[in-house]
Amino acid sequence: MLSWFLMLVGFLFLIYGANMLVDGASSLAKKLDIPAIVIGLTIVAFGTSTPELVVNIFASFSKNSDIALGNIIGSNIFNILGILGLSAVVFPLTVKSNTTWIEIPLCILSAVIVFIVANDVLITKVGVSLIDRIDGIVLLFFFVIFLVYNVQLMKSGGFEEEVSVKEYSLLVAILFIFFGLGLLFIGGKMVVTYAVEVARSFGIPQRIIALTIVSIGTSLPELMTSVVAAFKKNTDIAIGNIVGSNIFNVFFILGLSAVIYPVSLQKGSNMDMGVNILASLLLFLFVFTGRGRKLERWEGGVFLVLYLLYVYLLIALRA
Repeated sequence: MLSWFLMLVGFLFLIYGANMLVDGASSLAKKLDIPAIVIGLTIVAFGTSTPELVVNIFASFSKNSDIALGNIIGSNIFNILGILGLSAVVFPLTVKSNTTWIEIPLCILSAVIVFIVANDVLITKVGVSLIDRIDGIVLLFFFVIFLVYNVQLMKSGGFEEEVSVKEYSLLVAILFIFFGLGLLFIGGKMVVTYAVEVARSFGIPQRIIALTIVSIGTSLPELMTSVVAAFKKNTDIAIGNIVGSNIFNVFFILGLSAVIYPVSLQKGSNMDMGVNILASLLLFLFVFTGRGRKLERWEGGVFLVLYLLYVYLLIALRA
């Protein structure tokens, strides 16, 4: 029970650390006269994925492929089936043209690419199935393309999200940044360490812990951002936040993780990556059902049911 408690404390540190880092860095950027739209595209947009980033960095340095791969794939599945499902149930989500034709297809592409680069033996019939350092560099190149797309979107005026920046004094902003980084460091270390201990003590595969508890815990910032946006009826923010986070998770976080230490494929991982692809394809399909480009309440309900079914199969099959 102590390991469970300390892992939960680690999640709290991650969430509060991410919030402090985003608030402090956003305030500092505003004092440096950096446009709010740039702050939104960089600090705020990537800030919600900071917990996944920190956990994966620790997992990679610990040579723990179960946590590194499971956290990213599990987060992406939870983001679509869990968070978008819940957000759509709260209020139907309108999908912008850019999100429909560029960002969601990029999300599908990221899911497919991970499956391809991880399955060396399945595809080439030789070697060992893993995401090696060269694969990680390829993923990072895709991330650069995604960044260029965002910059072009900004220049064309296609980025309309309003960014609320909290203003602090210079000293407070810097303290927030350092305290935020400190909490992220401590929280990330605690989550990885005690997630492994929980898995060992209960005889649960580390992969399942990573796909469920760890991935949901590190996705809490995305959950809060999207559900609050849905309640406020800022539906383009709710869906754009999730799709962008999934792309960031694969191309940057998993890419960086593989560069630090190759991520090996675990038993059952192909099922997880297949569910990730299916969830992304369903998102694209559901956009075109019904009237207009929307994710309706019933579709959100389908997402939630599918997520619960996936978790049940993970636990029941221990696969």
